[in-house]
Amino acid sequence: MNVTADQPYGPDSLASDVPHPTRPLSLTQALQLPRIVIENTMPVIEGGLFAVKAIIGQPVSVTSKVFADGHDKLSVLIRWRAADEEHWHSTHMQELVNDSWEGEFTPTSVALYVFRLEAWIDQFASYRYELRKKHGAGVPIHLELEEGRVHLVQAAERSQVELRQQISAVIERFGQSEPAAQVALLLHSETAALMAQAENHAYLSRSVEFPLDVERERAQFASWYELFPRSVTEDPTRHGTFNDVLFRLPMIRDMGFDVLYFPPIHPIGRAHRKGPNNSLQAGPDDPGSPYAIGSADGGHDAIHSELGSREDFRNLVKTAAEYGLEVALDFAIQCSQDHPWLKEHPGWFSWRPDGSIRYAENPPKKYQDIVNVDFYAPDAIPSLWLELRDIVLGWVEEGVKIFRVDNPHTKPLPFWQWMIADIRSQYPEVMFLAEAFTKPAMMARLGKVGYSQSYTYFTWRNTKSELAEYFTQLNQLPWRDCYRPNFFVNTPDINPFFLHESGRAGFLIRAVLAAMGSGLWGMYSGFELCEAAPVPGKEEYLDSEKYQLRPRDYNAPGNIIAEIAQLNRIRRQNPALQTHLGLKIYNAWNDNILYFGKRSADGSNFVLVAVSLDPVNAQEAHFELPLWEMGLPDDVATAGEDLMTGHRWTWYGKTQWMRIEPWHQPFGIWRIQTTD
Repeated sequence: MNVTADQPYGPDSLASDVPHPTRPLSLTQALQLPRIVIENTMPVIEGGLFAVKAIIGQPVSVTSKVFADGHDKLSVLIRWRAADEEHWHSTHMQELVNDSWEGEFTPTSVALYVFRLEAWIDQFASYRYELRKKHGAGVPIHLELEEGRVHLVQAAERSQVELRQQISAVIERFGQSEPAAQVALLLHSETAALMAQAENHAYLSRSVEFPLDVERERAQFASWYELFPRSVTEDPTRHGTFNDVLFRLPMIRDMGFDVLYFPPIHPIGRAHRKGPNNSLQAGPDDPGSPYAIGSADGGHDAIHSELGSREDFRNLVKTAAEYGLEVALDFAIQCSQDHPWLKEHPGWFSWRPDGSIRYAENPPKKYQDIVNVDFYAPDAIPSLWLELRDIVLGWVEEGVKIFRVDNPHTKPLPFWQWMIADIRSQYPEVMFLAEAFTKPAMMARLGKVGYSQSYTYFTWRNTKSELAEYFTQLNQLPWRDCYRPNFFVNTPDINPFFLHESGRAGFLIRAVLAAMGSGLWGMYSGFELCEAAPVPGKEEYLDSEKYQLRPRDYNAPGNIIAEIAQLNRIRRQNPALQTHLGLKIYNAWNDNILYFGKRSADGSNFVLVAVSLDPVNAQEAHFELPLWEMGLPDDVATAGEDLMTGHRWTWYGKTQWMRIEPWHQPFGIWRIQTTD
């Protein structure tokens, strides 16, 4: 060990003379390489190319492999800051086994953060380790004591006034002490603390900076309710308005929702307007699809006149906030053939050889009322990109901070990466939900380029094995760091096959799976009424609200409004349920019963959920209480509580039995606690 120089050769990991991958390493380059290895740092996405997702106020757990040659002791720091901060915060990591280190830090603002690791050889800690071993073994240590004195002297020399005085006092005591007392002084925790402050960071090595996207809590925990404002009417011939929606707010609030999402609210084109049930012919009074955006009245920055004025919209946003509801808008980058852009910016679109325009298709589906922009058309760069960005900014300035994006996987990823970052650099609280039902790599990538949440495959996962596999996958890499699933139970486009014939019990099954399975879930209005009439043989609604007004009686018998309200109440009261992370599948010996649990990070809140996937027949099963998760023996007594009813009891032992009757309640939600 060298104790005569602070750092004999001092390169860090950010050496400027980078080795070429196909050329032999030169001596100069070798001398510039870090002596200390920092690798396999987590959470990191693709080496730091994209930001890991995080939530304000929630600890970020960091792990890494850090090691060097020899047996010297290392010190490892996590350093972090918000991108707009100059000052770095820091905390020490703890060494585990096999060169593994762990630590955590907590971001305190909604912003883009960066963090990095710093590691160095802790010369004094290494010295103390050797001293303690030799002294314990009775080996002569007079030279080691002199080395200790040199450590103290060098530390004093490189310290500022107050710290120098404190270390000098230790040196004075050292010189006045007998060898045994000198050993005790060198090994004392107060001496170690002073030396840590004077640490010279020998052979300092730094990792690269890794980005962290810190968002507000609603990015991870929220209940969404989708509503067509135009259908909030008691008269099927009268178009609903923003002002009509005001009267629905108390019920939506009382069901426990906190995000109120509207499909597009913009003017609707007349050309090729769709009629009821997606027919190609629309009558003069048919409202058309709100996704066919644009008319003589304006485009994506305008409001459909029958919904009300801009002032009416502002009042709705304000009033909804008073009820604890945040309004989310649909951002659908598609146009009717009446959209002003077709005349003002024809170079933004793809035209066919005969001069006609190419309409949207998703074979076998055809959307004759919709045309798409061409992001890479010569005339579209950069004007189209800037225009779309500015449209979103315009609605943000109207108080909208959440956007559901229609089919983002059909638009260029570079556009999203730029636009989302640009908007959030100005308004960090803005969030985007991806409506992307596509291949896994694309769905994950959308999360990486900035989407806060995403629709999921949950809609089509019905069996125990399918659900268990999917829930588990979302808790594994890479998904856990880049993707937040929003479990929508239905959408205006998707009337799941499972619901067609499953009745009230089937709706409750899907609701509890969504609400308990993820911190984010959503439903399209009518779900609470158990609406399920399909287009025969298709996962589509008969008389779809996309093409016609659909007034509803929200007090109709057989509804599940009370159950939905209680599910959302349970979510708010139990921190373990406010994320999809931490979900574990447990043993229930029946293929028709999915049994899982969630536990809060501090272990204080533990919720168990058992769901019968059979909406018709009673199901029974023996199951295991996960006592091992609580550090308890198999024969212990634990306290159980039914979170739907408030009923309490005592469980004895690990193996228990359940019976679920779907006509009564097709699930159980239980909180488990120790009896102490």
